[in-house]
Amino acid sequence: MSQITIQCRLVASEDTRHQLWQLMAQQNTPLINELLKQVAEHPEFETWRQKGKLPGGIVSQLCKPLKEDSRFIGQPARFYTSATKLVEYIYQSWLALQQRLQWRLNGQKRWLEILKSDQELCTQAECSLKTLRHQASEILASLQPSTSKSKKKSKKQKNSYGKSLFDAHDNAEDSLTRSAIAYLLKNNCKLPKEEEDPEKFAQRRRKAEIKVERLTKQIESSLPKGRDLTGEQWLETLLTAANTVPKDKEQFKSWQNILLTKPKSVPFPISYETNEDLTWSKNEKGRLCVRFSGLSKQTFQIYCDQRQLKWFQRFYEDQETKRASKKHHSSSLFTLRSARILWQEGTAKGQPWQINYLTLQCTVDTRLWTAEGTEQVKQEKSDEITKILTNMEEKDNLTQTQEAFIKRKQTTRDRLKHSYPRPSKPLYQGQPHLLLGVAFRLEKPATIAIVDGTTGKAITYRSIKQLLGENYKLLNRQRQTKKKQSHQRHKNQKKFATNQLKNSELGEYIDHLIAKAIVKVAQTYQVGSIVLPKLENLRELIQTEVKMRAEQKVPGYLEGQKQYAKQYRIEVHQWSYGRLIEQIKTKANQGGITIEQNQQTIRGSPQEEAKEIAILAYQAR
Repeated sequence: MSQITIQCRLVASEDTRHQLWQLMAQQNTPLINELLKQVAEHPEFETWRQKGKLPGGIVSQLCKPLKEDSRFIGQPARFYTSATKLVEYIYQSWLALQQRLQWRLNGQKRWLEILKSDQELCTQAECSLKTLRHQASEILASLQPSTSKSKKKSKKQKNSYGKSLFDAHDNAEDSLTRSAIAYLLKNNCKLPKEEEDPEKFAQRRRKAEIKVERLTKQIESSLPKGRDLTGEQWLETLLTAANTVPKDKEQFKSWQNILLTKPKSVPFPISYETNEDLTWSKNEKGRLCVRFSGLSKQTFQIYCDQRQLKWFQRFYEDQETKRASKKHHSSSLFTLRSARILWQEGTAKGQPWQINYLTLQCTVDTRLWTAEGTEQVKQEKSDEITKILTNMEEKDNLTQTQEAFIKRKQTTRDRLKHSYPRPSKPLYQGQPHLLLGVAFRLEKPATIAIVDGTTGKAITYRSIKQLLGENYKLLNRQRQTKKKQSHQRHKNQKKFATNQLKNSELGEYIDHLIAKAIVKVAQTYQVGSIVLPKLENLRELIQTEVKMRAEQKVPGYLEGQKQYAKQYRIEVHQWSYGRLIEQIKTKANQGGITIEQNQQTIRGSPQEEAKEIAILAYQAR
């Protein structure tokens, strides 16, 4: 994707801000809370949970009767649509995550059943290790082709062998064959030359058990919750905790999480998914202003820095160009794609609409900034419309609705022929076979490798120290700050004081520097794409690695392991990988570099991991 998000401050009169706050905080957010609750209480919810998705239109159906409810009546139509879309997004994301976790849990349980020591496999098959190895050798020989293959092809064959062996293991009728296949699977589809080290195998099995435990806890996590702007839930929990003895540790922990977590004090945002829902203008002083569909009587002034002002100026110019041409231009080529209004927490005193800041976040397509990029988007959209029209014309007996749809598409295609006045800038041309792999670690937030996909060889590496250069000292400063904050939170908890300490923006600035350096290296070597780790898999691997390290450091002492793991995280400080990924994506999109994502394994050095993730992404093509 070539989209980035920019933002600005919205300034308006106090009456306008007051009215908008009432709509968002007293009507729209309670509506979203009610929809979240009703979806979870629906009789078919468990079925949706198993499928991993909501049926289309179910949230809209639930919202219809609520529009007449006295608690939520009187909102602009856009606000109801925004609430519906937000609840759909929240639950679709949550259900998809639950399904992925369940798949991973099933896979880990299946692997745990297979993963047994050599001695256990021999006992299961009632044979000697020599017999087991001989049987494994025959199975492996039956899978391998007689002709020799290249090294690159052999790696692909190993993945194919693994899948075949898993299927064969499930279908094996005798215990000897099943044990021999399990022997091959745990040894990476080959016969080991050395005897199994019992201690290393125990560590390996324990790591698999930890993964199962963590995945089980994640699946049992709570349902999506709304925002309690009144603080009633916190107060109820406080009264319950003060007057009731918890049943178990889990209940105590749930109370503690609620009481120690600062509740949200701002309402849910309002989304505008159509770029023509925003009307741009200039006031008598020449300042850019915007009005929103459903709030057309209120005008908001735009306040932003010089770096982002050019984007908002472009929104105004695009709309003026279309208006001057009597709508012969298409809004599908507007640089602005979507927007949302949201409140950000402030620190002043007074009423909520006086304390908090009103912000506008806009999603823009960076390709539409230049004439060359606009032509690229124009061609894509034109081809897409032509394909749709071709399919529609093949149908017989079209309805009036279908004919109207065809007419609209033809009009859009005709309007795409009219270009917007935009500056010229050559598009970035990378070499498809060159990839930049990024690996994340606890100690080292980012390590990169430039890899030639055709040969599988690394051209160069860059460590986090090399990427940051003179700014590397900022990374150590950030770690020291996080360590002090963690210590302060611990002290506050003992005093029953708030532990919500204000975070500096140093971490975000370091992410900006890392992302900028990575993209600069990518452009220097003209790579075709940047390969980033998949976040959900990475988090699980890192947490497993920390727990495994703790068990090795403090064997047999559970409380000591927890303390060691906690102290290790404090000292090293797990980076905000999601934030760093978004920064890299933003910088790459601005530079026209493609982003790919793949699984990262914690194996070997960070340089080897960065190289491997790039190779896997190239092979996955």
